[in-house]
Amino acid sequence: MQAEPAISPTPFSTHSLVVDVADTDIDELGHASNIAYVRWIQQVAIAHSTAVGLDFEAYRKLGGVFFIRRHEIDYLRPVLRTDRVEVRTWIDSATAVKCKRATVMANQDGTVVARAMTTWGYVDTARGRPVRIPDVIRTAFMVKSDDSAT
Repeated sequence: MQAEPAISPTPFSTHSLVVDVADTDIDELGHASNIAYVRWIQQVAIAHSTAVGLDFEAYRKLGGVFFIRRHEIDYLRPVLRTDRVEVRTWIDSATAVKCKRATVMANQDGTVVARAMTTWGYVDTARGRPVRIPDVIRTAFMVKSDDSAT
């Protein structure tokens, strides 16, 4: 059986990082814990945002920030101690105040080990209320708006 490609084609900006699975990532069952997967999803999202010029300071200046509303993770294969995992992410879709970020993880031989979809909401930091995602953010990630849904 041939391994599924790790990199999915997308018209949007993508970002990846490589994670060396550490002893601290391993649970009692001998494979990476679900906490490690969630941490990697967050790390690659933050790295992607920073790579397009939107670090925490940039969001502070814009007066808004993203927060996680929902994670959906499909665990396809176990990740083991000393594995090396490529974690790749991109913005899958966006509405006025939230976006969905796709993440694919593949081990060193290219086998996809997990897929995730994370819903991020955008809020005004002063009021803590949802607000429209600014065009500067959409442009940075090359995201098209679907304002028909929120």
